[in-house]
Amino acid sequence: MLMLKARLESDLRDAMKARDELVTSTLRMAIAAVRNAEVAGKSARELSDDEILAVLTKEAKKRREAADAFAGAGREAQAAKERAEEEVISGYLPKQLSDDELAGIVRDALAAGGFSGPGSMGQAMKAAQAAVAGRAEGGRVAAIVKAQLTAG
Repeated sequence: MLMLKARLESDLRDAMKARDELVTSTLRMAIAAVRNAEVAGKSARELSDDEILAVLTKEAKKRREAADAFAGAGREAQAAKERAEEEVISGYLPKQLSDDELAGIVRDALAAGGFSGPGSMGQAMKAAQAAVAGRAEGGRVAAIVKAQLTAG
């Protein structure tokens, strides 16, 4: 069993023993999302830690978007619950890069690949995402890649 999945399951057991309902329900959802990803596709397989991080990143993003939607609809209690769940999931994700760090990594990735101009956005995004390795949301990466390609 892989390290991150084992940690999630161990933390779930600890939360259940401590009767922490928020952490218990959030980790159950996260583990269910991981298991769904494992059985998706043609055949079931174990996910690597990087793939599990991608699933958790997606789950955290869902919570953040739901919190924004609930807050916009005036349902603050539900928005707060979604934010709390996102916080629990974020504890398993790598520290997010600051805008300056992200811009530097993207600049290096674009220079290494020789990308310039808006026409190379697809290949540039692929290179930048590989360099960032899950430490920043795709939307942030895309915005910086686009800005640097159009500026250069």
